[in-house]
Amino acid sequence: MFLTNRDIIELQAFRHELHRHPEVSGEERETARRVVEALRSLGPSKILTDLGGHGVAAIFEAKEPGPTLLFRAELDALPIEEKSESPHRSTISGKGHLCGHDGHSTILLALATGLSREPVTRGRVVLLWQPAEEDGSGAEAVLADPRFSEIRPDFAYSLHNMPGLAFGTVALKSGPVNCASRGMKIRLSGKTAHASQPETGNSPMAAMSTLMPSLTALSHGAPPSTDFTLATVTHAWLGEPAFGIAPGDAEIWVTLRTLIDDRMAELCERAERLVTGAASQAGLKQSISYHDVFFHCENAAEAVAHLEQALTVEGLRFSEGNLPMRASEDFGRLRAICPSAMFFLGAGETHPALHNPDYDYPDDLTAIGARVFMAVIRQALG
Repeated sequence: MFLTNRDIIELQAFRHELHRHPEVSGEERETARRVVEALRSLGPSKILTDLGGHGVAAIFEAKEPGPTLLFRAELDALPIEEKSESPHRSTISGKGHLCGHDGHSTILLALATGLSREPVTRGRVVLLWQPAEEDGSGAEAVLADPRFSEIRPDFAYSLHNMPGLAFGTVALKSGPVNCASRGMKIRLSGKTAHASQPETGNSPMAAMSTLMPSLTALSHGAPPSTDFTLATVTHAWLGEPAFGIAPGDAEIWVTLRTLIDDRMAELCERAERLVTGAASQAGLKQSISYHDVFFHCENAAEAVAHLEQALTVEGLRFSEGNLPMRASEDFGRLRAICPSAMFFLGAGETHPALHNPDYDYPDDLTAIGARVFMAVIRQALG
């Protein structure tokens, strides 16, 4: 094992520091600074900062040529109030590391610790701390950064902790593992009126009440069916919060999901037809915009084979588990660059779910995740 007991204590303290100071997508400046500060004593060949926003990449390069392996973690937290009595609970109101990105970041720091002591004999290892995963913009921004050409990998790997899965066991498979999704924001505009004379205005209330169930009725099937579609209304508002005003404007937010990218355009078109029909019938103006766009995440068979060999070496049990899952992951964008694969590391069958206000990353996963990634490196680069 390349981590000492002192390392484990220091890594836990680092993770708790990140947890106490969560920063949401696009705001991860201090989180990135803490990562860079911790990396400097570990001797990477080069550190890139402000990559695609606040991203950080640490490059560990051998003298002998060879493939480049990239390992990705996420920097961002969630805009959710943490409900915890933990001594390392969030100190920022309305924000919390309730998905475990603080833990994933610590796993990469543990890997950097190992690489500083056991350098690769050929090729390169790139450790990427990516910004803005939660809103789906981070991977796209990193790939679009001109400096990404410096770290363009031959293979890319990632992991995510997974409550509901037995602690320390792994879910892994080839093919689609996370769904494509995007947020559809619908704006309906009519005419505001006095509440005593609603007939003089044009309220979007009827169109809104029709649209919400018709949009959710677009849902069909479940993964692993490639015909799977899911439409979830996540937010809605109608008019001003006042008793004297008949509303003239409304907004509906819907999250659309498909198992694969190829089905998303069709689902968007069907949803847009519903909106156009409801707005036209009610004499309303409409506008539609899309946000938080995630491509589906697909594991390449070759990269999965590398992870399976590493898991076997480390004596960890793995299966397909409940994959593919409905949740989205912007790691899926890396498959356009190189063969990539993500595995899911069990956080415990009764552990609070991701994005729950009482969730906290289990620190005992850090050494396990780092061991698996180090085993992949040893196999490929010596």
